[in-house]
Amino acid sequence: MPSILLVRHGQASYGADDYDVLSETGWRQAEVLAAEHARRGLRFDVVVSGGLQRQRGTAEVLARAGGTPVEIDPGWNEYDADDVLTHHAQTAVRLDAEPGTAGPSVSSRDFQALLDGALIAWIEAGDAGGAREAWPAFDARVRGAPERLVARLGSGETALVCSSGGVIGAVCAALMGMAPTGLVVFNRVAINTGVARLVSGRQGVTLVSFNEHGHLDGLEPSLRTYR
Repeated sequence: MPSILLVRHGQASYGADDYDVLSETGWRQAEVLAAEHARRGLRFDVVVSGGLQRQRGTAEVLARAGGTPVEIDPGWNEYDADDVLTHHAQTAVRLDAEPGTAGPSVSSRDFQALLDGALIAWIEAGDAGGAREAWPAFDARVRGAPERLVARLGSGETALVCSSGGVIGAVCAALMGMAPTGLVVFNRVAINTGVARLVSGRQGVTLVSFNEHGHLDGLEPSLRTYR
């Protein structure tokens, strides 16, 4: 049966001028996962990435060993966290560094708490929230991406997808029959370069596992990151 490995991108650059750039740690995480794939002899029939820089960079590292070209599908793009915060949170905190500062105004953990509340409000607001991409549009986009991919995979083929915690969380929550706010639960614990496994069979697509990160075990603790 066809299968999909959903990989969360490597660590981005929280608090830097441009969040959407892999950090040094993020590149290292991608290389470690690529090495693990090579060790296990994994080969991918299709490699897909969202269009964001952090997603593409991770995908390119993972695709390099197998020589499979990376296809870009914006359906796998993450929600716009800053836009969600603008419309659904009473805070000036954003992913990128504030102009004229040398870093973030809050810790990554505190930022996650602010974002969790904003995401729940965004989801509950539906079409009335005011964000450029309302929850129903995001939900439809994220449901469509794996459907398109599964439809093109043959029996026994495997696709690798590089996306983000919110997208992967939304996919997993839907497959588990959870309420849409289940996205927040998955998103909060998603480890950079963690892997979720989906299989497609007669009963549809099934979530087999979430957040696999054994490739990081036994390495320096700094490689296990959540943002």
